[in-house]
Amino acid sequence: MENQSLLERAIAFHGHFCPGLLIGYRAALIGLRELGVERAQDEELVAIAETDACGLDAVQVLTGCTMGKGNLILRDWGKQVFTFGRRSDGRMVRIALRYGVLSREEDRALPEEERRLRARQRLEELSDAELFDVRWVDALLPERARIFKSVQCSQCGEGVMEARARLRDGQPVCPECYGEVYTRRY
Repeated sequence: MENQSLLERAIAFHGHFCPGLLIGYRAALIGLRELGVERAQDEELVAIAETDACGLDAVQVLTGCTMGKGNLILRDWGKQVFTFGRRSDGRMVRIALRYGVLSREEDRALPEEERRLRARQRLEELSDAELFDVRWVDALLPERARIFKSVQCSQCGEGVMEARARLRDGQPVCPECYGEVYTRRY
């Protein structure tokens, strides 16, 4: 497999090897190649992930796009889809895992470990075109990350980004105290 050391870095970051990690690894390689860019040092490259699953870790390692830098956007639709954009000209490529390509009807009766092994073999053997639908898209890249002032939540006393604070009785309140609790929705 090409770029073995990059795969090893992705495995080390993620903690183990799994088919999901390999999906993100392959998608990230395609994105970098199609855009003709290397790993981002700052925000010159943007990744939009439509999953919060394992492949996202490989995307971070290979592309340099991270939540902390603001150039990794999570739109968790539960889809194995990654869009990569180049800020210099706004070009964007969307890479979607083809539905059903990793599972076969005859695999359903197999034990979980055997199904995972077969999925890994398919990921290693199939071409990019067989695994993914790759297409250029016209969309606006998210704006560059901005740094906002912090304010103190009037209920818990913790600092909160001013842009995320809500007002209750004229006082700033963090989203958690306001009642906006994060859930994975499943």
